[in-house]
Amino acid sequence: RNFRTDFLEEWPTPGTGPHFDISMQSNFTGLVGKTVHLVCKVKNLGNRTVSWVRHRDIHLLTVGRYTYTSDQRFEALHSPHTEDWTLRIRYPQRKDSGIYECQISTTPPIGHPVYLTIVEPITIIIGAPDLFVNKGSTINLTCVVKYAPEPPPTMTWSHNTEVINFDSPRGGISLVTEKGPETTSRLMIQKAVPSDSGIYRCEPSNANPSSIKVHVVNEEHPAAMHHGESGSSSYSKTRPICFIILVIANIMFI
Repeated sequence: RNFRTDFLEEWPTPGTGPHFDISMQSNFTGLVGKTVHLVCKVKNLGNRTVSWVRHRDIHLLTVGRYTYTSDQRFEALHSPHTEDWTLRIRYPQRKDSGIYECQISTTPPIGHPVYLTIVEPITIIIGAPDLFVNKGSTINLTCVVKYAPEPPPTMTWSHNTEVINFDSPRGGISLVTEKGPETTSRLMIQKAVPSDSGIYRCEPSNANPSSIKVHVVNEEHPAAMHHGESGSSSYSKTRPICFIILVIANIMFI
């Protein structure tokens, strides 16, 4: 069913009665767990009331400043003598994404839909969970933040729980961060030494952190650099099998 056709009348001509401000925002994006506000701006309301309806189940959430749902995460906000009628959603989840209708209690009612998308940012470090590098080479760690409604204001890197100091006597440490729809933070550590091994953690200010374990090795071409730890583990599992086959072969020829 079409919500606007079945339940709402077309908007009246601005200036002839209660109507919505056509310049107001219609698309909202929020973070999982972080309070989000859906704002509806109404002009010439007079003695009418403003309600919020959730579209997917035609559930009345608020009327005026009163909440009409048992879900206490939803709350109506309005300051007297203003045109803003706000639906506040605490601790939003991805299931809260969808269309919400702001209604004016004319006869029949008129409404304006707003679209809410709740996203859960993802933080990844390329190459995780383990990275093997040669002693003396450059450690290059790239952290990517996806699906954040806005670029993280800060990106903090730590090594073995200690925040990295770019002005430390060790030197050779640099950071390049590019902000956009996907934010990329690249940590580079030149002339790697064994003490640079350990857990590196990338922590955006508006998303979950991500970690990687760095191994600085002396070998020029260690097998683990190409296959990770699985290469050595597969070898250890194969060796006893080969030994058993040799024992059986020797018994057969005795």
